[in-house]
Amino acid sequence: MLVTLKPLADEAAEQPYAIPAFNVFGYEDATAVIRAAEAVQAPVILAVNIPAIRHMPLPYLAPLLLQAARDAAVPVCVHLDHGQDLATIQEAIAHGFSSVMFDGSQLPLEENIAVTKEVVRLARKHGVSVEAEVGSVGYSDPSMKLKHELSDPAEVERFTDETGVDAVAVSIGTVHRMEEQTASIRFGLLAEIEQRVRTPLVIHGSTGVPNRDLRRLAQARVAKINIGTALRMAFGNSLREQMAADPHVFDRIVLFKQAMEAVKQAAIDKFHHLGWGG
Repeated sequence: MLVTLKPLADEAAEQPYAIPAFNVFGYEDATAVIRAAEAVQAPVILAVNIPAIRHMPLPYLAPLLLQAARDAAVPVCVHLDHGQDLATIQEAIAHGFSSVMFDGSQLPLEENIAVTKEVVRLARKHGVSVEAEVGSVGYSDPSMKLKHELSDPAEVERFTDETGVDAVAVSIGTVHRMEEQTASIRFGLLAEIEQRVRTPLVIHGSTGVPNRDLRRLAQARVAKINIGTALRMAFGNSLREQMAADPHVFDRIVLFKQAMEAVKQAAIDKFHHLGWGG
């Protein structure tokens, strides 16, 4: 069933589990993620980033994901990830997304607050949830040239008080697109933020988080954990293996069958570490 982020995040923040937000790019991986969620009887978030929209524009992608969410046997939120301008956010809302993120993490705090307030105003008209970010989770790829800055607890408190967002992403040691689980999480910083902020928390760049730390985050007030690279690695590694083993197979339906099972199993593994079904 299609749901918004707010009720999922409000509940998860108070419980010893977190809800994964998996980056998806089309029918195959969205279906694999939903099947994983159904296998462990957990809600899930289908996260659509800007590269996904460039690959498949929203008039095509949105109806596909929304129908998959409606048909699912578990709650599914369809979420815009890292939206950085009002036009993209408005387009996602217009096409039926149940949740949007405005990423103003590269902006000065005052500007981030001002734009986020406008996003909240627009989203509220349509019953759409809003996530935003304070501090900045950087990228392992230095060519992206985006700042990496740990969140300041006082700034997170002010930001949530003034904007009224439904969830807030914080930077406590993760990095986007890490391929090894070597991130060093600042649990002391997380505890300081939790003392000041009641808004459900979000952690981005979580492929790099060790499994033991995923469990600790899930038991804190972290409601949403973003995971993308782990699924892409499962897909790519499986596809390479199959193509090497069957070099004369060219049918994408055949080739994707094993790869999407690998994606499903990778998602199930993350669900287990986040407090679901294992």
